Amino acid sequence: MRGPAVKDHPLRQVSAHVWMIFSPDGFPTPENQGMMCNITFVNSTKGLIVVDSGASVQIGEMAIRQLQKTLRKPVIALINTHYHGDHWLGNDAFAAAYKGLPIYAHPGTIKEIQGVQGNLWRTLMEQWTNQATMGTRIVPPSLALEHGNELSFGDLTLRIHHYGKAHTPYDLCVEVVEDKLTCVGDVAMDRRIANMDDGSYVGTFRTYDELQKNARSTIWLPGHGEPGATVLQWNRELFEGIYRPCEQAVKEGLPLEEAKALVLKDPRVVSRTRDTKGFEANIGKYVSLAYLEAEAAGF
Repeated sequence: MRGPAVKDHPLRQVSAHVWMIFSPDGFPTPENQGMMCNITFVNSTKGLIVVDSGASVQIGEMAIRQLQKTLRKPVIALINTHYHGDHWLGNDAFAAAYKGLPIYAHPGTIKEIQGVQGNLWRTLMEQWTNQATMGTRIVPPSLALEHGNELSFGDLTLRIHHYGKAHTPYDLCVEVVEDKLTCVGDVAMDRRIANMDDGSYVGTFRTYDELQKNARSTIWLPGHGEPGATVLQWNRELFEGIYRPCEQAVKEGLPLEEAKALVLKDPRVVSRTRDTKGFEANIGKYVSLAYLEAEAAGF
């Protein structure tokens, strides 16, 4: 059994060499068939490099259709920023269309997709989309990238950044050096709270500091939401508004419920409540995770 084709989403140029298929939705549903993650293409003289492939074989096939209509170049490499399935389940389509395609990720991401996370995410995506992603095979990345690695593709250099645990323990950010643009995966999002179940608030702050110091970029392109100059700043302020009140509550011996009340009064959080996708449904969980992290840091 195989899920239906995904409707075409247009390619959009973001910078001189970077294009994307923008996903307007923040979460997978039967209606969007799992189309919830931006797919990015770097257009080099050697060919196209994909950063994150989407949440299903059908989404990957749609992306390939768009490439063939517009850029008309072969895909020569694919990079997965981390192991959450909306960023790599589309590998199946690209591996089928471009035989022998090199697929890169952090060594920890490779291990997770080869292990529990691979089957878990395929199953979750099928459940969330009412089987629309059926037929997707698990195609893990196999080539390891570490912090500081550089990949050269003719006229372009991709520089890899990894600063420890942020959204997951193994997030890669991909700097397109010549365009002053960095693909940040889910380390930062635009008007959506990043899932922090596998992450760290303090680690995320450290990652933002290091990116702003070392990736000389004027455009930050997230896995979810619009690219722009203020993506890291927007996320930092929201996360500071969640984490710092929890940190203060732990220092003062206040319980979780009082920490949550402090968070919901914080002006950095209040100003983002209305236009952040999934805020009401998720803020309780994210406060709990921040409180637990602050507790652990206090010991």
